[in-house]
Amino acid sequence: MLRELARTRRVLWLNSIGTRTPKLSSDRDLGKIRRKLGEVTRGPINVENDLWVFSPVVLPLPHSAAARRVNQAILRATIAGLRWRLGLEDFHLWTFLPNVADYVGLLGESLAVYYCVDEWSMFAHLDRDETVRAESALLAKVDCVFAINSELAEAKRPLNAATYLAPHGVDHALFAGALDDATVVPADIAALPRPVIGFYGTLRDWVDLDLVAHVARARPSWSIALIGQQLDDVGAIAGLANVHLLGRKPHDLLPAYCKGMDVGIIPYRIDERMKFVNPIKLREYLSAGLPVVSTAVPEVRRYAHCCAIAETGDEYVAAIERALAEDSAAKRRERSTSMAAETWPNRVASIAHIVDGAAKTKRGARSEKRR
Repeated sequence: MLRELARTRRVLWLNSIGTRTPKLSSDRDLGKIRRKLGEVTRGPINVENDLWVFSPVVLPLPHSAAARRVNQAILRATIAGLRWRLGLEDFHLWTFLPNVADYVGLLGESLAVYYCVDEWSMFAHLDRDETVRAESALLAKVDCVFAINSELAEAKRPLNAATYLAPHGVDHALFAGALDDATVVPADIAALPRPVIGFYGTLRDWVDLDLVAHVARARPSWSIALIGQQLDDVGAIAGLANVHLLGRKPHDLLPAYCKGMDVGIIPYRIDERMKFVNPIKLREYLSAGLPVVSTAVPEVRRYAHCCAIAETGDEYVAAIERALAEDSAAKRRERSTSMAAETWPNRVASIAHIVDGAAKTKRGARSEKRR
């Protein structure tokens, strides 16, 4: 989203507050703290086009009222300095986090946008009541809201009438590279016995590793490749010789990994949270030409014409078998072409049109009020 916006306007991404208090006993959290302190000393970094990234020092205590007051002062001063340095005069404040209501209206922005990517209150590692309270306060203050699927938009609209549906896009050109003969399959996945049944994404509690284990046991000749950071217990697949944990990979390499897969899977646990989920990997798999087998994620059901939905372990195995049997080079090109209109440029153009219209209306209202 921001990379696309940065093609036509200056974008500053702040790695600022988090959604939870870090644990000093966690090597992962300590590593994040060390990285952020190092980033502060470097100042704003130009990533590409007009996209800049900066990590201000803030107190990592999102549920402390005192810490929030201190962070308000820190961010006001930080943004004032960055605006002077980067030539940002009139600017819009966007947030992808639900717990920043205390900062909206205090940082000098002319418009505030909440881009809602999930139902945060349903994350197991967050305090549900506090998250609901914080997000409700945010929804009451921002000028417009974008939600990544219909259920999420309907849930937020009662608290902010200016709520719009904004489904994820896809970097189609990047992932269509999986169909290019010149794309080299990375060695770790290329070495696996075929067929390769692949998944990429963070391994958290919403990934049904019991289902993955069922598939692996049912078809020991298949290789199951799981790509991504492990942030949850993976005991369900421990000891299964045909399940391969390949670790986290750079995003730009994922098309090459897709080329090394025979089927892409989305094995999410179906629970209350799933109706608010819109997996980006669905469009990426399809852009790469992969046949896709998913559990019954409501958003994936909208694409049932180009992927398979399975609800039980045995159904999942059977769906993968059909996908393997029916796949062809022509079908891969057809799947990829079906995603050509769902690109980030198209999504961002629609969103930017709404945001610019809201900003124009707000300017007009301010001018009228001054009269």
